[in-house]
Amino acid sequence: MTTNKKILDFYEKRPRRLSYIIIIVLLILGLLWWSSSSLNSLKMTSQGSQMAVAVLNGLIHPDTQLLFDLTSSGVPYLLLQTIAIAILGTIVGAIIAVPLSFLSATNMMPRPVAYLFRLLIMAIRTVPSFVYALFFVGIVGMSASAGVMALGLESIGMIAKLFIESIEDLDQGVIETMDAAGATLFQRIRFGVLPQLMPDLLSNLLYRLDMNLRDAAILGLVGAGGIGAPLIFAMNGQMWSKVGSILIALFVLIIIVEMISSQIRKILMRA
Repeated sequence: MTTNKKILDFYEKRPRRLSYIIIIVLLILGLLWWSSSSLNSLKMTSQGSQMAVAVLNGLIHPDTQLLFDLTSSGVPYLLLQTIAIAILGTIVGAIIAVPLSFLSATNMMPRPVAYLFRLLIMAIRTVPSFVYALFFVGIVGMSASAGVMALGLESIGMIAKLFIESIEDLDQGVIETMDAAGATLFQRIRFGVLPQLMPDLLSNLLYRLDMNLRDAAILGLVGAGGIGAPLIFAMNGQMWSKVGSILIALFVLIIIVEMISSQIRKILMRA
């Protein structure tokens, strides 16, 4: 009886959250109404429907000559260039993001210093990769180098944000033991932190690489290398069979990368 009474008393003292739920639902409904009122009704013009049919026809009847062309204007070369841009952009971003992450972690640095570097990371994250690409195209010209720089700078924000969370969730016992033994900051990071963080870092890099592959295909639209520029040229020229070839190649590439990254993540989880 005493146990039942305690349960009933605990139930009676439970937090009353119905009012909060109603307020949240009303806010969401209000935001949906306000957002929908600023959008025009969706209408498909006759030209739009014709383009959709043409793209589907291009996917069904792709340009096989372009798809298997091994020259610098063929799809395989453009895909390799896109992959190279994504990989180099991810590596460049990681090289800069990892030191920034340690400088931004409150369990590694004094809070004022950590918050200052977090502000820098937030500023980097606010700018989309497309804007970075336009900026670097103006500096180095229309080339793959602009795409690498844009993706590298864009990758810093996300990799650093995820890595900071991993650093602050570390087992502090190891770090405190090394600190008591008189280890320097570099020694604490090298022998106490990195062995714990390596699986998380590799997993985050794989996730960012997957995103960079998609972004690299888009950045070509502004001349930052990759397969994006031939795609937009083919669409503007209404060469739908070439559009179909490029889209099929991108689809296959994303599937292969996703399968490989999934297997690597499984290995990291078992490690």
